[in-house]
Amino acid sequence: MSRVRIVGGQWRSRLLEVAAVPGLRPTPDRVRETLFNWLGQDLDGQHCLDLFAGTGILGFEAASRGTATVVLVEHDPRALAALHKTAQALQASQVEIVRGDAVRFVRTTPRTFDGVFLDPPYRQGWLERVAPWLDRVVRPGGWLYVEAEAAVEHLGDWHTVKRGRAGQVHFHLMRRSQA
Repeated sequence: MSRVRIVGGQWRSRLLEVAAVPGLRPTPDRVRETLFNWLGQDLDGQHCLDLFAGTGILGFEAASRGTATVVLVEHDPRALAALHKTAQALQASQVEIVRGDAVRFVRTTPRTFDGVFLDPPYRQGWLERVAPWLDRVVRPGGWLYVEAEAAVEHLGDWHTVKRGRAGQVHFHLMRRSQA
């Protein structure tokens, strides 16, 4: 089992185990540093959703930086077991882990969030499948973070305001288009 490091906040430098799940790719340290520079280092009081949690590194990184709550959604049993183990080891009471399908979750949850992390498996059309439901789960003024195998200009009513690339990973901070 490999590991990934939390880069900032109260759990800075803590290592998280990465479950041996095919296709699981933790967001690199450098990309997370850039993302949280974009968002601001302090996420006090925010409510976030890590919709394709995988390793959970994006959600745990957000929790480490002061979010009020983070919901991690994952369907793979091995990844779920690692998420529960990490949450317990960190005593991360603000982290809620949900076993389930990402599309079903965004379509049915009554909750709303200040920010949503979207880092789905590549080349499977997940971004397009969740796009119709994003407006209902992200609060006005909220943000999306999107990782993809190619550049993303728009996702439904969302447009890219900041972007970067690290190797094969394209990463984006998106905001809702104003009507």
